Amino acid sequence: MKRFYKAVTVAAEGTGFRVMLDGRPLRTVGGHAQIVPSAPLAEALAAEWAEQGEEIDPARFVFRDLADYAIDVVVPGKAAVVEELVPYGETDTLCYRAEPDEALGIRQRAAWDPLLATAEAHWEVRFVRVAGIMHRPQPEETLARLREDLASRDGFTLAAVKTTASLAASLVLGLMAVEPGADIDALWDAANLEEDWQAELWGKDDEAEVRRARRHAAFAAAARFAVLARG
Repeated sequence: MKRFYKAVTVAAEGTGFRVMLDGRPLRTVGGHAQIVPSAPLAEALAAEWAEQGEEIDPARFVFRDLADYAIDVVVPGKAAVVEELVPYGETDTLCYRAEPDEALGIRQRAAWDPLLATAEAHWEVRFVRVAGIMHRPQPEETLARLREDLASRDGFTLAAVKTTASLAASLVLGLMAVEPGADIDALWDAANLEEDWQAELWGKDDEAEVRRARRHAAFAAAARFAVLARG
């Protein structure tokens, strides 16, 4: 699609903000008014439109897609989205390790135990650590606390967590990533510890490295989206 607009501006609307193309307000893919909760997020959305060339590249609308998902899906169906997210805590990648005496297991404990300890202290819960791949359920009290935390979040934060948790295969890492001041690179490295371990053993694959970088960028963008939404 060719670029069909010249001016990109941001306007306040009610308690939120909206991007305007040549003075016309944008709507979501679902047809709702694309009103976001903060000026910084609206400016980031506007930048995506302003930075497009003569041909519009849909892949460059990362924040727009997240905003549309928040408005069209999460806000009207928050309870369902929460239930979609809870399983990432039930099978959290930080809880599944190699055998304790294996080199990989030792590295996993060193990298993951401090993160789990922080999460346990924050939520006042306990996560079950599992050696091997056989599933073991997390305590109901832990899942209930995670569900409660998710339910307390706004729709834009939940939209971001849906991306960060799914990319990390970890609700703990997904929620940590959307906090202000989060070390996104360190959290991403923790999520990819096993993949990086395999690369160290058998060598890096160029295609795998490209996929990793693309997923890393999406993880970081979702985390930034959540922070921008809070203003």
